Amino acid sequence: MTHSGINLAHIDPNTRPQDDLFDHVNGAWLEAEVIPADRALTGSFITLRDDSEAAVKAIIEHAGAEADSAGAANPLAAKIGALYAGFMDEAAIDAAGATPLAQKLAAIDAADSIDALARLMGEFDRTGGSTLFGAYVNNDAGNPDRALLHLFQAGLGLPDESYYREEKFESVRTAYVTHVQTMLELAGVSDAAAKAPRVMALETEIAATHLDKVSLRDPQKTYNLMDRAATLALLPELEPWLEALGITAEQSAELVVATPGFFTGQQALLVAERCPDWQAWLSMRTISSLAGYLSQDFVDANFAFYGTTLSGTPAIRDRWKRGVALVEGVLGEAVGELYVAEHFPESHKAHMEKLVANLIEAYRSSINELDWMSSGTKEKALEKLAAFTPKIGYPAKWRDYSTLEIVAGDLLGNIERSNAFELARQLAKIGAPIDREEWLMTPQTVNAYYNPTMNEVVFPAAILQPPFFDAEADDAANYGGIGAVIGHEIGHGFDDQGSQFDGTGALRNWWSDEDRAAFEKLTAKLVEQYNDLSPAAAPGEKVNGELTLGENIGDLGGLAIGFKAYQLSLDGAEPAIIDGLTGAQRFFYSWAECWRTKIRPEEALRRLTIDPHSPAELRCNAVVSNLDAFHEAFETTPSDKMWREPAERVSIW
Repeated sequence: MTHSGINLAHIDPNTRPQDDLFDHVNGAWLEAEVIPADRALTGSFITLRDDSEAAVKAIIEHAGAEADSAGAANPLAAKIGALYAGFMDEAAIDAAGATPLAQKLAAIDAADSIDALARLMGEFDRTGGSTLFGAYVNNDAGNPDRALLHLFQAGLGLPDESYYREEKFESVRTAYVTHVQTMLELAGVSDAAAKAPRVMALETEIAATHLDKVSLRDPQKTYNLMDRAATLALLPELEPWLEALGITAEQSAELVVATPGFFTGQQALLVAERCPDWQAWLSMRTISSLAGYLSQDFVDANFAFYGTTLSGTPAIRDRWKRGVALVEGVLGEAVGELYVAEHFPESHKAHMEKLVANLIEAYRSSINELDWMSSGTKEKALEKLAAFTPKIGYPAKWRDYSTLEIVAGDLLGNIERSNAFELARQLAKIGAPIDREEWLMTPQTVNAYYNPTMNEVVFPAAILQPPFFDAEADDAANYGGIGAVIGHEIGHGFDDQGSQFDGTGALRNWWSDEDRAAFEKLTAKLVEQYNDLSPAAAPGEKVNGELTLGENIGDLGGLAIGFKAYQLSLDGAEPAIIDGLTGAQRFFYSWAECWRTKIRPEEALRRLTIDPHSPAELRCNAVVSNLDAFHEAFETTPSDKMWREPAERVSIW
């Protein structure tokens, strides 16, 4: 018999769903659950990530054993095994101490001009450094049939620019200066106590040139197509950096500069008299980028700040878990191919294809029924929907790692070679046809994404597990779980950002002015709603409704369309009562289960500041309170805490 798909043991019978759906469905779990010492939060996503991590560990260890027995007969297994073994060799890493940094720090000391420092930044970035400028290759939003180099702001050691100016982060800033001093001292840098506050002062000036998180969400602001000459006019020091990075004049003939103001802002800072500050800063950036691969004193000091101070996490993750993360970062698809063979039944893919088709059909039906959108814009929206490309489980072709050199016992060399390999892979896209089969996540990743310039929705294999997806469960739970996740990702194609891209992936307006105004009137109501909300873990802080708008639109549309798809799947039949719950109630219980989360206060604050997603309990309660279907399913009344007046409920898609 089909089961409900709902974990009844997690329910708090003392809380009514009409007052707090999230606490009702998850209350017993919230009361009993202890956040693991090595986690900043725990919950449904984390449980699945732990399961995926354990599965990948077994795959890596098997690959290592296979390589030991087969030798050169299986070069990919040998690479997986050697990379992991090198990270797990603590004795050799600790014996090396700060020695792996010596050559880089000496080069920084010798770089006594801005030009030399810019060139050195490029050299470091080519092999995985994280210095002043960011670069990546992506489709040109103006012409998504080609790939271009994109440049963006970087250079900060704190999570974002607001940490350098907001009063509530004063204690974090103080701790950061201490952290910088500690790291410089561990590396043997002279005058660390004097240099640490100068690093902080320089980063504060860099932060002042950064676009804020809300502005970075605006594709019109961040799409600035320029030729090479115009880009170098923003900041001449980009030239030696690009050269050292290995980017040719041809590869940078045209490029997208996401944050032009950031680059012009560096002109006042990249001056000869500031060379000592830049040397201290680059020393810190270099130490920080490699700290996780150095001896235990570096690892501990790095975690004390980034893990404990910023996120409240008491204990660092076991070394094997960090080793798994390294292998996934370097050889993710090689591991993914093995993961899919062991853990992803083809029947799951067929089930998902049906669900995705049903969600797209529900969106089509909903768009046709919209009362705020004109027929002309509806036609364009339906064209975009018809052009969506769903990708499920795993890529059609796997990445080729044959030219990546992994050397046994050379951990830092392997990391640097892998970063250079990935940069070369990215740069090779410039001037080549777009690879529409590429995935930006591995199959073992518990997540999903929408890519606007490809107009594609992607669902890796690892998310297709309970509570999101259960092939043995009733349809209501699957539509409230993975169905709503599918709807969420499709919804990103029609959120405040995605709606600015057409069905080909081009940043092109397909709306009438009147329809865009009507859309923005609805989204403004959503911003206002969320601006008034606070999570339980940070009750004194408010959600940033503008920062989270796209995700909130995705949640709202995804759940509404998920419910519509569930209703369409019934084809007029009355769903059975299971575990005392109607089909509609099971649908909403499943949504609440997906967001089951417990989080540390420090991490809650960090995410409120930089994360475009709303806190988990609000992704549940704030969304369902806007849906008529929720109020009907639970027969809410104005005296219930989840009640929202019908006129105040926001319905967009």
